[in-house]
Amino acid sequence: MSVSRRSPDNPLVKPGLPVELVSKARLLADRLSRHKRVLIAYSGGVDSSFVAYSARMVLGRDGVLAVVADSPSIPRRELVKALSFARRHDIPCETVETNEDKEPGYIANIGERCYFCKRELYSVLRTTFASGGFDTVICGTNADDVSDYRPGLRAADEMNVENPLLEVGLTKEDIRALSRAHRLDTWDKPALACLASRIPYGEEVSPDKLARIEAAEEVLWKKGFKVFRVRHHGELARLEIGEDELNRFQDLELRERIFNGVKEAGFATVVLDPEPYRSGRLNEALEKK
Repeated sequence: MSVSRRSPDNPLVKPGLPVELVSKARLLADRLSRHKRVLIAYSGGVDSSFVAYSARMVLGRDGVLAVVADSPSIPRRELVKALSFARRHDIPCETVETNEDKEPGYIANIGERCYFCKRELYSVLRTTFASGGFDTVICGTNADDVSDYRPGLRAADEMNVENPLLEVGLTKEDIRALSRAHRLDTWDKPALACLASRIPYGEEVSPDKLARIEAAEEVLWKKGFKVFRVRHHGELARLEIGEDELNRFQDLELRERIFNGVKEAGFATVVLDPEPYRSGRLNEALEKK
């Protein structure tokens, strides 16, 4: 594999990067430099953190504003982390309240939930910051996202939201590698979808359900788990744990503490899924329907 020997005059290129990543980093910088000021749909995840950081490096502090949606579907822990990342990297950042939980299509959760959520977010961004002199709204969609069921992409397309990472062909693996090269602590952050994704399609989304899920997942966070989901099935919570951590449940004392903590979060019954967590699992059930 060829690597770069020196860093060209490009803030996104670091010495030692594989040549193909250097090429993509140059394309990304060029893509972002076409704008004077961008509004960033920011969540604090691997992708949106990298695109916010990249825009800040290319356009300067006055050229960016990252905006985090503050809604019941966003864990408080993640909101705090997102704001902290922005502060550490001198990225101007604000929060806005979104009201996707008032949208019937979102509440019904029959397969297009993400579309209604993203449409609400992008509408609020454009309305709230209409006088800010922004050229465009950008988000962190990457090249891998188009291979999964992502109704939110349709909302971005309808509202002319740009996807610079996708446009230059950056995959999740590429983004992690570039984030690591820039010493961003998000480089190995586990993927974390919104809390509503823990509710199976066809079951309504409500603030009460989201609060219970958040409280239950906090139990696992405090025990040091990194990759997991607490699936909401009425009074039953089903724990999906990442393959590398599933064997921790062989510790019966730990298992009992976790189960009791999840019950205290509002569930009557807790079960451990014997299959490891994998991304897109609920989408598989939707495809069958």
